[in-house]
Amino acid sequence: MSLLAPSILAADLAHLSDELAACEEAGADRIHIDIMDNHFVPNLTMGPDLVAACRRSTSLLLEAHLMVERPDGIIPRFTAAGAELITVHFEACPQLHRTVELIRSEGARPGVGINPATPAGFLADILPEISLALVMSVDPGFGGQPFLSSALAKVKGLRRMVEERNLKCDIEVDGGVDPENAAACLDAGATVLVAGTAVFKASGGTRAGVSCLLELMGRGRPSLPAEA
Repeated sequence: MSLLAPSILAADLAHLSDELAACEEAGADRIHIDIMDNHFVPNLTMGPDLVAACRRSTSLLLEAHLMVERPDGIIPRFTAAGAELITVHFEACPQLHRTVELIRSEGARPGVGINPATPAGFLADILPEISLALVMSVDPGFGGQPFLSSALAKVKGLRRMVEERNLKCDIEVDGGVDPENAAACLDAGATVLVAGTAVFKASGGTRAGVSCLLELMGRGRPSLPAEA
């Protein structure tokens, strides 16, 4: 089954608890939390305290997407805050196997992401060790960017590697995912879609955004009333 992970980068943080409740009520599977350090990417966003606030507000799985340099030093803070899946970037981890082992030792599931300019084949050696391979379909740093269709070939390549080796590894797409390209991502072999603007800025509100994407993913639910 394909999974939907709303990215709270696009949420109204002044009403975070309400936004998370709307996602959960509408059938979202997990919450994607973008952590940026203004070094690895040109933006500064959330930290462990925000993860802890999410943990108090929802029962959904929390994925902390660490777009940061030298993530090893802060990984324990995110697991302590309640993140159950920690995704780091291939480009930011010179000792990637060590970082993945650290995540696992902290009791979380490890994921590894790649930027648009990084070939999918660079994940070949780490795939057996991780729970999730993340393909960025925008250059990371900001929400609301247009989807880069070149990501689809990477998803297909990762899907082949996973199936040929009989691995249990989700393939996630993050960046510009919306109702216009969600089906193409799934057809290419993605199992998790991250959506920020398409969920939290949807016409009709957050619940409507989640419901629209779930319907496109073949997981339609009874319509929920739009938020006031």
